[in-house]
Amino acid sequence: MNGLAESAVAAVVGVGSALLPVVNAEAYALLAAARTHGVGAVAVVFALAAGQTIGKLLLFGAARRGSGRLHTRLCRRGEGRAARWHDRVCALMTRRRTGLPTVLASAAVGLPPLALVSLVAGASAQRRWEFGSVCLLGRLARFAALTLPAAYALT
Repeated sequence: MNGLAESAVAAVVGVGSALLPVVNAEAYALLAAARTHGVGAVAVVFALAAGQTIGKLLLFGAARRGSGRLHTRLCRRGEGRAARWHDRVCALMTRRRTGLPTVLASAAVGLPPLALVSLVAGASAQRRWEFGSVCLLGRLARFAALTLPAAYALT
């Protein structure tokens, strides 16, 4: 597959994995790194990160449109360990000072889950362009850390 086609497939996989948890973008990134080398692997990383960001922006937008009920539902008080973790994420996302670093950590490391962070960020007062920029930066870092060492080791 040529570089352009591989990048297009990576973007589609990125959007799909952002919306469907059963599609694993990290596994695709490693497979693409084995097939492409050098500049092709870099293009796949950018396309995959862009696709993931587009998918997360779709979740962000859906949460923004239904922000009244969704925010109430996402940030309601619960019991147990999962509810406490969820309450911490909601508290972090509603504050401007901690919202963007939380998105960056979630996009780069995966904790807290980026799908949850995308929904809570959309329901909170976070700006779309800030969320998208930070999400793209974090996903680029994550996929580059996974893919590029493998791609350049195989050359």
